[in-house]
Amino acid sequence: MAGEGELLLRETYSLERDLLPRPRTEDKVTPGEPMAKPKPKPEKPAPAAPATTRVLPMELMIGDRLDGETGEEWEVISRPYASGGGKLASAHVRRVGRSEVTDLRTWSAHERISVKRTTTEEGSRGRLLE
Repeated sequence: MAGEGELLLRETYSLERDLLPRPRTEDKVTPGEPMAKPKPKPEKPAPAAPATTRVLPMELMIGDRLDGETGEEWEVISRPYASGGGKLASAHVRRVGRSEVTDLRTWSAHERISVKRTTTEEGSRGRLLE
């Protein structure tokens, strides 16, 4: 019985036949028509306002503006510093329009914060070494 199975296998399988190139068949394609459907473009989320940037807390700069939980705007007045083994970052901020109201804000070092950056034309912050 094993001989019959081998014979049947040898008749249907030929290594030489599989290595030869197959003859091309003419597909019914009209000239100028694409052969495959174009891939749909993934929808991108709407970009944030151009002035808004998302940065890590240690990348905050003096003069950056943050939005508070209740809608008020805060301005960074000190350089951020790390504590808690580098897992927390803190910076002093003050309310825009009311300079007497200050606060110490603390964030996880890995979370990104939405800030509005002022440029040298707009605000008081400029680079000393340019």
